[in-house]
Amino acid sequence: MTLTPIAANQALNDDPRRYEHLSTIRLEDPDAVARAAKSRRRHPGLKAGRQDFIVAADHPARGALAVGSDPVAMADRRQLLDRLQIALANPAVDGVLASPDIMDDLLLLGALDGKLVFGSMNRGGLSGLVNELDDRFTGHTAAALEALRADGGKMLTRICLGDPDTVATLEATAKAIDSLAERKLIAMVEPFLSVRENGKVRNDLSTNAVIKSIAIAEGLGSTSAYTWMKLPVVADMERVMAATTMPTVLLGGDPDGSQDEIFATWQSALALPGVQGLTVGRTLLYPADGDVAGAVASAASLLHHTTEITEN
Repeated sequence: MTLTPIAANQALNDDPRRYEHLSTIRLEDPDAVARAAKSRRRHPGLKAGRQDFIVAADHPARGALAVGSDPVAMADRRQLLDRLQIALANPAVDGVLASPDIMDDLLLLGALDGKLVFGSMNRGGLSGLVNELDDRFTGHTAAALEALRADGGKMLTRICLGDPDTVATLEATAKAIDSLAERKLIAMVEPFLSVRENGKVRNDLSTNAVIKSIAIAEGLGSTSAYTWMKLPVVADMERVMAATTMPTVLLGGDPDGSQDEIFATWQSALALPGVQGLTVGRTLLYPADGDVAGAVASAASLLHHTTEITEN
């Protein structure tokens, strides 16, 4: 896929110094991040019958900068912040999932007012690293997320039955789930069954593999009271969603089809019981036509906002 630069009429501006003030704040007043987090108006709260739309922006922290055929699409931080602000400006976008560096930038920009905030916790399994599956927790901690008044943390949980590092990742994930639950914060677990092929890690996206990854991941930790699943859209999503009672958000992954085809698969999956919404990044922030606002609006139109059913 060849990317078109962000549409000129959507860019906040093209001044190369447009984010220079962030560097100045970080230099002279680093406590401003904590103050921004403390003063931020929080999201009004999660409700049954209202699916949530969360934009993901934690890929660069794992060295995953590619989108389609462009190996460094996400390398320009100014462009990424432009795209994120365009997405977050849509009132249908409920929040963000980000690594600490991006989260702090967005807090300083005042872009997270009224939004859900999820921190990315394990980014140590760098893309292409020789021990990529030893996915250590190098990002947000539960304590840091509590201090930021965040809503939860996300953890990538790749399970490779042929790699001894998997057990350490599972143990660390279980501890993170417990640490979040102690603070009544959501643990958004993103499980995959993974394999090594020609020295590279590949996630098995077959229906049975996704179901098996769910079975393993939802049993991690001493409580599942605050655990969500973050799952790929694969074939036979009815069987996938039958594997869990946990609130589930759908991930987008690296787009490899047309936008219409991708949105059609999301629309079908969003209609299933237990699906709480979308957590998508590259597909919407870097659409092939450069129209970030259009891609975000189209995805938002797929969400279901129905009246909650209560018992008399």
